Amino acid sequence: MTDALWSLPITELARRIAGRSLSSVELVGACLDRIERLDGDLQSFVCLSADALEMAQAADAEIAKTGPRGPLHGIPIGIKDNYTTADLPTRAGTAVDALTFPRTDSHCVAKLRAAGAVILGKLRMHEFAWGMVTPPTRNPWDLARVPGGSSGGSGAAVAAGLCPAALGSDTGGSIRIPAALCGVVGLKPTYGRIGRSGIVPHSWSLDHAGPLSRTVADAALLLGVLAGSDPDDPAASSAPVPDYRAALAAPVRGLRVAVIRNHFFEAIDADVAAAVEAAIRFFAGEGCPVRDVAVPSLRYGLGAIYAIELASSAAYHDRNRAQGHVNGFAADVRDLVEMGRFVTGPDYLRAEQARALIMAEMAATLAEADVIVTPTAPLTAWRSDESTVTIAGRPESVLAASWRLTYPFNLTGLPALALPCGFDRRGLPISLQIAARPFAEDRLLAFAHRYEQAHDWWRQVPPFAREP
Repeated sequence: MTDALWSLPITELARRIAGRSLSSVELVGACLDRIERLDGDLQSFVCLSADALEMAQAADAEIAKTGPRGPLHGIPIGIKDNYTTADLPTRAGTAVDALTFPRTDSHCVAKLRAAGAVILGKLRMHEFAWGMVTPPTRNPWDLARVPGGSSGGSGAAVAAGLCPAALGSDTGGSIRIPAALCGVVGLKPTYGRIGRSGIVPHSWSLDHAGPLSRTVADAALLLGVLAGSDPDDPAASSAPVPDYRAALAAPVRGLRVAVIRNHFFEAIDADVAAAVEAAIRFFAGEGCPVRDVAVPSLRYGLGAIYAIELASSAAYHDRNRAQGHVNGFAADVRDLVEMGRFVTGPDYLRAEQARALIMAEMAATLAEADVIVTPTAPLTAWRSDESTVTIAGRPESVLAASWRLTYPFNLTGLPALALPCGFDRRGLPISLQIAARPFAEDRLLAFAHRYEQAHDWWRQVPPFAREP
């Protein structure tokens, strides 16, 4: 891209568009050129909007006449393929042709359009948001490695500079895991903070919508646009939406940090541990009291989320199974959907009881702390041919390992953000996870922003994406 536009955050791109030193047509055209050059190898986009340049022209004309609607006006955004769109097909990652989805804009896409954003295209995902691999998408830090899932296309595209930001969905970590493995920011807000109507469901009580971006400030900007009531999502909150961008300037000195040592630090890669411990020391140096705590009921967490997620997915796909469509799913997804039929009513109720215990203990932790700091993932991106990995001397399936540290914040519905905090010995990104009280995204974002401003991890570019 001219002047390395691909490396700039939305905050800077918006400033240039508002000042008329950059046009939306230039920016969208540069993104499309970069996609043409790089995405044949990366495989992050499912399809592109045929009208992207026309939408950019309309944005430029409106900006010239009346000024920008806001900071997203004229900014190209990628959309995960489980968000329905009026002008692009939705496949939810499946190859089953008999399954179709509405050609209407989901709540979040409609909000982006109202803000003047240009919908660039649809991004690959693991089928029906189930897995952690997102085939055939590759990780721009190493094309032999996975980008994570299920929002792998979103993570890879933002990391490689194919689009400034993208939407993802997160049921057990599917925004934060690809953000971690691809070295970008991923925000899962409080359950209900962003409306989910028009997103193909996976698990109604666990699904969250949110953005992936280059910086924390961009995540704040996007959350400000996306948050708010959604009349078609009964779980969506109508609580007032703060000025998240203004909140970034809030001081963090004196904010109390809880470090949950059990579960989150028990089996993690040594490089990950070192990077996260360095981040914790940074916050201590910023005048934040740090306290180690335990959340004992997390030992029930994996069984609880598996029972809830499996049962929810099986319920959603009940008609697809009856009509034989599940037979066309990828083997890993088909097996998980079928497994959900074996979750009994008592199993589900026990899972919800365990969930309530975890929520109560997390609430008690946050009654005496302002944020929780953990690793996002216990490992960095694994090779696409690996089904198991060894972490701290213990073999573990990549499915179990990848979401082990993210799913607690889906069970509890707490807001959580992933951001880069270093690199391992192979040059792969490591990610820090920060969580906060319900609807305290303003404090969460300010805390993450302070860390990001003191480090330059977000400026690092994957070798594959660097200009010659």
